[in-house]
This record gives sequence, C-alpha cells and structure tokens, in this order.
Amino acid sequence: MNSATTGPVEGWQDKYVEPILEVEGLGVDFQVEGQWVMASEGVDLRIRPGEVLALVGESGSGKSVSSMAILGLLPKNARVKGSARLLGKELIGASAPQLRAARGNDIGLIFQEPMTALNPVLTVGFQVSEIILSHQNVTPHEARERTIELFRLVDLPTPEAKFDAYPHQLSGGQRQRVMIAMAIACDPVLLIADEPTTALDVTVQAEILDLLRDLHTRLDSAILLITHDMGVVADLADDVVVMRNGHVVESGPIRQLFAAPKADYTRDLLASVPHLGAEIASGKLSIKEPAVEVETEAVPALELEDVAIEYPGRGRTPAFRAVEGVSLSIAPGEVVGLVGESGSGKTTVGRAVVSLLPVVEGHVRVGGTDIAGLSRKELLPLRRRSAIVFQDPGSSLNPRMTIGESIGEPLFLHEKLRKSALDRKVEELLDQVKLPHAYRNRYPHELSGGQRQRVGIARALSLKPQLLVADEPTSALDVSVQAHVLELFQELQREQGFACLFISHDLAVVEILSSRIAVMRNGRLVEIGSREDVLLNPQDPYTKRLIAAAPVPDPDEQGSRREERSRLLAAGAGPEA
Repeated sequence: MNSATTGPVEGWQDKYVEPILEVEGLGVDFQVEGQWVMASEGVDLRIRPGEVLALVGESGSGKSVSSMAILGLLPKNARVKGSARLLGKELIGASAPQLRAARGNDIGLIFQEPMTALNPVLTVGFQVSEIILSHQNVTPHEARERTIELFRLVDLPTPEAKFDAYPHQLSGGQRQRVMIAMAIACDPVLLIADEPTTALDVTVQAEILDLLRDLHTRLDSAILLITHDMGVVADLADDVVVMRNGHVVESGPIRQLFAAPKADYTRDLLASVPHLGAEIASGKLSIKEPAVEVETEAVPALELEDVAIEYPGRGRTPAFRAVEGVSLSIAPGEVVGLVGESGSGKTTVGRAVVSLLPVVEGHVRVGGTDIAGLSRKELLPLRRRSAIVFQDPGSSLNPRMTIGESIGEPLFLHEKLRKSALDRKVEELLDQVKLPHAYRNRYPHELSGGQRQRVGIARALSLKPQLLVADEPTSALDVSVQAHVLELFQELQREQGFACLFISHDLAVVEILSSRIAVMRNGRLVEIGSREDVLLNPQDPYTKRLIAAAPVPDPDEQGSRREERSRLLAAGAGPEA
C-alpha cells in the first residue's frame, strides 16, 4: 500500500527523497492471562518529506498502539512483528540506545494529554531544556536560550516568564504548545501527533492546527497525525489511513477518500461526524414532537436573571467572579445550547443551576422556585426537579459502586425504593439507555466510555427531572460513539419532554440538539437567539470567530473556513478584540 501520493518537498537533500518512514506488515500482540491478544496486524504506512498522513479510527482500532510500537514504547507484555524503517534504519528490534537516539532527535512525539505527559513538579522550561541537553552538545545556558526560542516559535505568550512556570499554571492550549516545542526541540524529521487537539476547544484547536501547519511548512518535517476527528483530518492531512479492529480497512489521498469512500466503515465514520450547517441546510429540527410541547407562556423550566457566581478567595487570594450578569430562560420541553471556550463560565452556570455552586447575585429559578440562597435542607426536595450529566462519567461515577447501585442511588434516597421495586426500576432505566440488564453488576471501569455515559444519563433521568443539565456529555467520545449517545439523548428527550441546558464547545452537536443557542465569553452572555439566527447571522465578533473555528469533514470547505477565520482575526475579531 502506498498512502502517499505527492512528491517530496523542494530543498530536501537527496537522501531524504525516499520515504522518511516506511512501515510494512506491522503487528502488535499483548499477552493477557497467558494468551496472546491481537491489537494490530498487517499495518502498512509510508510518509514522504513534507507530507501529513492521518491515521484514523475509533478507540481500540490500534492506531495509537501501532505508533507506540514504532517508537518502542510498548509495555513488556507486548510483542511486535513487521518492519518500521526511519530514513532506511530499522526500528523494530533495534537496541534501547538506538531507540533513545531516534526518539526526540529524529522523531518528535506530541502526546494527547499534556497534563499527564508533563512532569508536574518540574518547570516546563526545564523539561524542554532536558530534551535538548540529552541529544545535543550544548551548555545549560544555550539550552535555555534554545527553549525560549522554541516557545516563541510555538507562539507561547511571554516565553521568558513561561520558562519558569509549572504545567498547572498554564492553560490547556499553552500546555499543548509546550508539548509541541518539546517535540520539535531537536529538529526531528518526523512528528507523531497522537490526538493533539482532542481535549481542546474549537478556537484553541484551530490555533494548534494553524501552528502545526506553519511548523510543518517551515521545518519541512513529515507528520503522522493520529486522530478520530475527521474535521481535523480534513484541515491538516494529505493522505488518510483508516483502521478498525487492528486492521487497515482503507487508505488514499484526502479528497479521494472523503469524496468516494470505498469501505462501509469509512462511510459510517464520515456519516457519524456532525457537520456544522447540515441540520439547518436540511430544513429540519432534530428534536421533534417532544412529550411536553414548548409553551412560551408557561412557567419556565429554568430562568436565570442577572446571575453572578464567584469562587471564594483563600488567604491573600481574592474571590474570583467567574460569571457576571447572565440572564436566560428555558421553556418546558425546550433544549437550549450554551457554548463557549474553556473559562467562559458555561460549566459554572450549569453547576449553579443544579445547586452545586452558590449564586452571589441575581436569581436562579427552576420550575418557578428561586433556589438562590436556599439552605441544603431546603434544597433537598427541589433536587428532584433538576439533574446533571457530567462531562467525564469515568470520574463522576463512584468506582466502588456497581452500575446498578449508581443508577439506583437517587431512587433509594428520594423515592425510598428498596429491593425488588428498586431492581425493577433500575432494569427499566437500563432498557431506556439500551444497556443489558447484566451490566447492573459491573463496575464503571468494566464499561467503555460510551457505555459509562449511558449510565450517567440513566442516573440523571432516574427521578424524571423537569430540567436536565448536560455538561459536555460527548466531548470525550469517538465520533461514532458520540452519534449513538446523541441519538439516545434525542429519543429520551422526545419521550420524557424534559427541558435541557446543553453545554458544549462543539457547535455542530449543539446545532443538532438545540432550538436556541446562547454564547458565553469571559463570564458574560454575548449572544442568544434561535440556532438559525446565531449560526447563519451571528452578530457578535466572538460568535463569528467561534463558528469559523469549527472544523468540518470536508477538505475544500475546511480550507474556505480557515481563510474566513484568518480574515476575521485580521479584522480584529480574535481573542484580543
């Protein structure tokens, strides 16, 4: 298989005309309880200078395992077969010193989650300098100067000050920039980017993709991009290799694969990706015929009036006002999307709605009852009216409780259900979220991410709330799993007719679910209106930038959107505006 189609970049020396990386018949097995379990098999890749090859597929498809096998970073219970040649040198079976020389020097690796990849007790400047000192014959002072130069190259603000900062003192986008600086520190010929934008907001993601594109051009390096986000693939890649269950199912040039995918799985993968503007263009509303008809004259399911929320100060640190002057309402049976970047205050609003954070000013009314300022005892009977689905069900579910116990806990506390009555209700809820009854005896770690999110939805809906707050419930899921969860959410909303505040940074998902969209920035509501008005005719410059930053699974359209975003930034609609 030859996934690359374009020729080498001009200016490369003759020895680089051949593929930088050539992988043939790569396979990985893991020994589990005395048996070998296949993780990937027969993987072929070829990347020439100046190319970006995207390796795509769902979690468990074998894409990350294959890349780690190339670098020799798999655990001891793994065995690797096949060949991986970097500039003609074989990496599979190479000695530890040879692999250490290649890692960082010839190959740079950008990890998915920089907070776990960076050492929390060392400054980011020291960690990047360490890479330079390990591979190059330079003094500590020269390594420091090179690190600051790299921080400038990746557009990290105040690079001299950031040298002495710790990872927790940086934002998610800044940490990812540090990881990129670390990856390019020794001018590698190949960058492996493992889900480099998964945990980032759309605007930060767009900035990171712009940075990778710019560095790719300036440094003439090849990039192996590992992702499940087809919008990111459309934005950055030249060629695509699609994996499923450890095997390559399709490969080809980016436009050919997007325009005419041959494999059924590739077609399903592309069909699962929410396409911003597709719902409006089709002229249909996704939430149809809710059980409770939306009545604008009825008592709102949720009403916020000039709400301000603060995080209390500690010691000499003053209180931080995260939300200021937010007003919005949601009618019974209505779904309103709340969008914005990390730090915009949208999750803070969601937590205040379900009484997890206090309101210092204004009013929060759920079903007509003002919950601001009520004591815990007074709030207890009101908690039945609202519920929340958290972003990460893996951390929100109690790891010591079975799935059945987690779902049944609200019923046990509020409905006083016991034994057989509780068991029947738990089974009904499992049926509603399409999980087998046998799962009630499993623990959260025994379920996939999509299955855990279904458990979170079942628990939230166990008391049939009038209002549901969904806080980024699909952001950590693969696109196909996300599509199933969104379909389930729509079905349950139609059946039960609950109102919903759907919090997300993914405008395409919000478009599918919501009839109205509210946009937050820096703790304030900057725009609110029908989804057609907000998405087709945005008024606030920030909303325009947010829409332009959202990736779409179409290479040509994505190129046009990138140009539009650049125009908006040049016109002053960027972060500093």
